Amino acid sequence: MPGEWKNKLFYGDNLNILRDYLQDDSVDLIYLDPPFNSKATYNVLFAEKNGTAPVSQVKAFEDFWHWDLEVEATFKDIVTKCPTKVVDLITTLRAFLGQNDMMAYLTMMTIRLVELRRVLKPTGSIYLHCDPTASHYLKIVMDAIFGPQKYRNEIIWKRSASHGGSTGFHDVHDVLLYYSKGSDVTWNPMYQDYDEEYIKSHYTGVDLDGRRYQLVAAHGQGQGPARRFGDRLIEPPAGRHWMDQTTIDRWTTEGRIVFTKSGMPRYKRYIDDTPGQPITNMWNDLPPINSQAKERLGYPTQKPETLLERIIKASSNPGDIVLDPFCGCGTAIAVAEALQRKWVGIDITHLAIALIKYRLEDSFQEGLSQYEIIGVPTDLKSAEALALQDPYQFQWWALSLIEARPAGEQKKGADSGIDGVIYFFEDSETTKKVVVQVKGGHVAVSQVRDLKGVMEREKAEIGVFIALEEPTKPMKVEAAATGFYEPPVYKGKYKYPRLQILTIEELLNGKQLEIPRFHIDTFKKAEPKSKQGIIKQQLF
Repeated sequence: MPGEWKNKLFYGDNLNILRDYLQDDSVDLIYLDPPFNSKATYNVLFAEKNGTAPVSQVKAFEDFWHWDLEVEATFKDIVTKCPTKVVDLITTLRAFLGQNDMMAYLTMMTIRLVELRRVLKPTGSIYLHCDPTASHYLKIVMDAIFGPQKYRNEIIWKRSASHGGSTGFHDVHDVLLYYSKGSDVTWNPMYQDYDEEYIKSHYTGVDLDGRRYQLVAAHGQGQGPARRFGDRLIEPPAGRHWMDQTTIDRWTTEGRIVFTKSGMPRYKRYIDDTPGQPITNMWNDLPPINSQAKERLGYPTQKPETLLERIIKASSNPGDIVLDPFCGCGTAIAVAEALQRKWVGIDITHLAIALIKYRLEDSFQEGLSQYEIIGVPTDLKSAEALALQDPYQFQWWALSLIEARPAGEQKKGADSGIDGVIYFFEDSETTKKVVVQVKGGHVAVSQVRDLKGVMEREKAEIGVFIALEEPTKPMKVEAAATGFYEPPVYKGKYKYPRLQILTIEELLNGKQLEIPRFHIDTFKKAEPKSKQGIIKQQLF
């Protein structure tokens, strides 16, 4: 990535993007939260597979845990190209686990972790976010790739209150495996506020001005000379030494030196002079995103911004490059932007790319750093290629061009006649709907008639037909015959075609959908944020 830096958001398989775009030793911090089928019954993950299942037409990382011919090819790629220790481990794991979903997941993760180590700087860190279902296997994979001596922490994040089944203890935590690439690693100590019980039990002294303190020994390990405390010359205890004379004189003047009954000096350590309590590897102070959280965007695996802020502040500095190769709805990217880090995000779905784009623009508005999206169609030819390669990703990308969200489940299923939807409000109470169909193949007037039927069934004010092909004249006539939608509160002032046909080429050239834009609520909008100001909780 030579030249002047510009933040980057990639669409595509992160393995290919890591190999094709990211240089060796180019990234300061990696956070990844790869998908895993943790909702599956544990025993199911170890069920044997025959290895002949075809690759899913809708290629997404959700398929990581299925052993198929692609995973078999990846396994052979590891054996023939990766370091010996990695090969020894992965072949041993296969002999132990067999050809099952767990082994498929570990295979697909191993080849990517090898590439992630390559792009990490010698001073860089990586945080792998996982759940206890696979964390023990991933830890030995990380040991093989990064070296056991580069293991830094296993962090436990309490993500929820007690819940679960009745046959065992309830699962309430995730695991973050923290490794470094080298021995000299970027590290900024992190602190949190003391809790009230600790303050009451340890900082028992209170000055007249209300400042709490504790009395601390004024000496350290190692023999030293006598020092003068006011008019007293005092020898330190055997094998100990006093602090320097300048500090003693200053603290004596400030009234911070206190003598015990035995005549030994101690000094007042005020609680407001300390940075706080050092943060341990047990993180139970960062609650997950609840249903009422302002930052909640509706993404199923969205992590709280406080979690990412702690990681990014601890293991990087302003101007460093943060990489998230499974960026989902873009929490790591948004926090990196707020904390004035450079960033690279990768995801394999156009839905995620669209979510991140809207999130960044809503959050930072005029203050957003320059960034580029790589891998999305930019002209008609590349749009046609995407439609042939993956019709579902083409559909999600086309919806993103008009800020529509996919209707229902983001996967292949029954056709309800609706590919996307946009909601808008005429006033503070009345919700209106726009329904969208996307066609990547041949188009005909019958499809426009079908959309009119869908609009009636769904009671939608406006229908949108997005086509890769140019519409026929009968299609245009049929759409025009549908008439106009006029918002009642602005009757006579605004009107919008009830059924609009837009081509991909028109949208790429800047044509916009004609709908009321008083208040559009397609995706939940991210809260506006200022740089360095996204997190209200004090972390250090």
